[in-house]
Amino acid sequence: MGFVIAIDGPTASGKGTLARRMGEALKFKVLDTGLLYRAVGLAVVRAGGDPADAALAVPAAQKLDATRLADDNEIRSDLAGQYASQCSTIAGVRAALLEFQRKFADEEPGAILDGRDIGTVICPHAPLKLYVTASPEVRAHRRHAELVSRGKQLSYEDVLADIKARDDRDMNRAIAPLKPARDAIILDTSDMNANSVLQKALEFTNERRRV
Repeated sequence: MGFVIAIDGPTASGKGTLARRMGEALKFKVLDTGLLYRAVGLAVVRAGGDPADAALAVPAAQKLDATRLADDNEIRSDLAGQYASQCSTIAGVRAALLEFQRKFADEEPGAILDGRDIGTVICPHAPLKLYVTASPEVRAHRRHAELVSRGKQLSYEDVLADIKARDDRDMNRAIAPLKPARDAIILDTSDMNANSVLQKALEFTNERRRV
């Protein structure tokens, strides 16, 4: 088994960017586990269903072809994110995707998984666990700027409300709620740029790999 880095955190905290940049720096494979849930939610909606309906979402998760995620143009849309937040509360969906994520974590020389329950559920024995966060207001500004750059017409207030709603769903769901693992290192990126976050994360990585 390679060196596993678990990165958790709420929406728009910067964990995805950090995971990708760490993967490039360390030559590790990277899995954005949120894409798995987005794909499940999209599959249900495309079939005319409700992503919060377990009877539809669980079979969709069981049949998911994870090799085609990168080919789906809608998977990183804001709507897909909302669908993911809804179907991720379903125990059967999480169980169906658990084994795939754990197999990915076995990759040599190492693997980076980012999500919301990596350090607590998927890879509880990962030697390095990072919990990347920022204030809701900072995260809303980041997400609003990203959406505007993509031509979306949404107010900052609407984006902030959506982020708070998703935080509430993620942190208070009965199955695998979003929270830092007990031994996770908290990285608050509210006042940090992407380069500073990467540098700090790589310092933690080097420390843990020497242990």
